[in-house]
Amino acid sequence: MTERQPLQDPPESERERPFADRERVRRKRQALELGVLDGHLGYFVRRLQVWIFQDFGRALASFDIRPAQFSVLVVIEANSGLSQADLAERLGIERARLVRLLDGLEKRGLIRRQPSPLDRRSHALVLTREGQKGLKRMKLLAAEHEANLAKRLGSEKREVLLAVLREFP
Repeated sequence: MTERQPLQDPPESERERPFADRERVRRKRQALELGVLDGHLGYFVRRLQVWIFQDFGRALASFDIRPAQFSVLVVIEANSGLSQADLAERLGIERARLVRLLDGLEKRGLIRRQPSPLDRRSHALVLTREGQKGLKRMKLLAAEHEANLAKRLGSEKREVLLAVLREFP
């Protein structure tokens, strides 16, 4: 049986190597051509979306909240008592997916489904007191995330992009 050696920090030169290797790979990737993708808006919108979601996740990591969950909470706050069907339509979320999302938010004590005063077959969605307090803090962090995005894009480009994208359903 061989004896295990105690773990030791690698020498300085080996610790720098992974960074140098990553940098070499990054430079090599920069040389790649995108082909027709260079003219495809969808490709770049998706790349921006990935960056935005990653930054949002970092900004709100302490709440363990995803962009879709945050959107649901914000829209419920702005339209207290709305139905699940109206929420799904407004946010473009499949109803079955929305039900699972709402189940998770309800288990966390952030929202409550209550009988709708307008239609006995549906639920009215409201934030709980805990949901209101949590969302208030989340919105502060989301504002920092948006400021970070504006810094990366530039305020004017951000406003133009918002104006163009608001025209889509």
